[in-house]
Amino acid sequence: MTATRAAGAYRRALAAFTNPTLDLLHGRHAPFVVAVLSLVFTADRPAVAIPDAHAEIGEAVEELRAAGYAEEGRGLPSGTPRELCRSWVRLGWLVPQIVDGAEVYRLSAQAVGALEIAGRAGGGRSRVSRSRVRTLLDSVEQLVQHAETDPAERLARLHGERAALDAEIARLEAAEREGRAMDPPDEEQLIEGAEHVLHLSRELPADFSRVAESINAMQRDVVAELRRDVRPAGEVLREYLQRGQHVMQATPEGRAFSGALALIGDPEHIDRLTEQLRALLGQPFARLLGAQQRDDLDAVARRVEQGVQEVLTAQRGASHVITAQVRTHDPARDREVDELLRSVMSGLQGWMRSSRPGEEVAPVRGFPSAGIGHLRQTVSELRPPRTPAPLADGAAEAEFADADTRAWGGPRYAELEAYVAGLGDRFDLAEAFAGADASTRRPVDLLGLLEIAHRNGMTEGEEVSVARAVRPDGTRREFAFAAVTASADPGPDPAPDPDAASAPDAAPAPAPAPADKDPDDD
Repeated sequence: MTATRAAGAYRRALAAFTNPTLDLLHGRHAPFVVAVLSLVFTADRPAVAIPDAHAEIGEAVEELRAAGYAEEGRGLPSGTPRELCRSWVRLGWLVPQIVDGAEVYRLSAQAVGALEIAGRAGGGRSRVSRSRVRTLLDSVEQLVQHAETDPAERLARLHGERAALDAEIARLEAAEREGRAMDPPDEEQLIEGAEHVLHLSRELPADFSRVAESINAMQRDVVAELRRDVRPAGEVLREYLQRGQHVMQATPEGRAFSGALALIGDPEHIDRLTEQLRALLGQPFARLLGAQQRDDLDAVARRVEQGVQEVLTAQRGASHVITAQVRTHDPARDREVDELLRSVMSGLQGWMRSSRPGEEVAPVRGFPSAGIGHLRQTVSELRPPRTPAPLADGAAEAEFADADTRAWGGPRYAELEAYVAGLGDRFDLAEAFAGADASTRRPVDLLGLLEIAHRNGMTEGEEVSVARAVRPDGTRREFAFAAVTASADPGPDPAPDPDAASAPDAAPAPAPAPADKDPDDD
């Protein structure tokens, strides 16, 4: 049993030391790495442009060598700043990213945790303070309250809290009435509380980085699964678009952050936190804090805001990548590319077995053309082409679901021509339209009547005529136009004039212009 427990503990320790956090602290040049990363990356500058990072690391190396640290203990690493950064990226301490078109470095969550551990270990003694114990007791008390399901127990606890608050309010009111000053706070307790706040705030950057990295890891897994997926594109689209839109709920760290975001995500909360910290720094006890402690306390709100922004940026980036991948996802094309790459690798391996050192490879000068043969241009048809059969008039057999929609169609020329034929030799267009049947007094029928008048020969006057049209739904519309008189029957075709053979056709009469709306018009 002892051997089993020892083996289990040893396996857990081995797994822990494979973490980049302990690897950074356990490495040969750990002091140099911790010092340089803490100088380059600060709370005010979580991301640094890659050229700037190389330049600053090079300056730090030169300063340390000039100070004689290259011969002490673990010494300084060899290599250029670019090589050092590449090795740190490979070990998981730096994360290269592209922000606003520029390449930058960010500390990984493991590196942030390592810097926090080193800073806490070298920042002085760790004390069991009143603030830490109070935080522990308050956390346990809140956990018990949330886990309590008995209404009577919760009511009794709330009544007790209210009684304690009422007693404190009464004590303060009595002191105010009597003019007594409050007892000054214990400066030692205030300093302990400030140190505890700094202790808690140092853990936030690593927590935010872990959330962002978990989202990025989920994004890579989703894209890899999508490329391997052979399901129908519609099913893939629905599933992965949903995961892209709810990327924050796809990881345990993301779900925990979503709950914390309700407390710290509101800009008003960040502003309030900033004001509270500045008020604390203005208190007399703040002069007893060190300069670094005051700077760290003033930067707490900025660290929280930057951490939230880092996570939200990772969420937006993951959603964009997953959505773009889904929209461009083509399983057939991806399989063809994979098969092509495998064939290339297989051919390369076969060539490596048969080739000699230094043997040249003949370049591919062009791609072979595809032989598609001759495409058919005509379709064999023994029967000669025939004209289509005339359209049948099925107006009598037409059926409508709700109402006869033909009332909203074009002019009814047959009814209008029959109506015009009985008006005599000459007629006024407006009067003729007003005397027509209700079914032929629509706006389109006015245009049809004007077309018939133009075809039969019409004359325009200087007076203005007004025609009132009625739509099928009962709404009315008035049209004003120059008075028109026309013949009921078309006259004989005039003899062609040789001089007017090249003259343009006479322009048709202008369409009536709508007048002011009738009061009944909708």
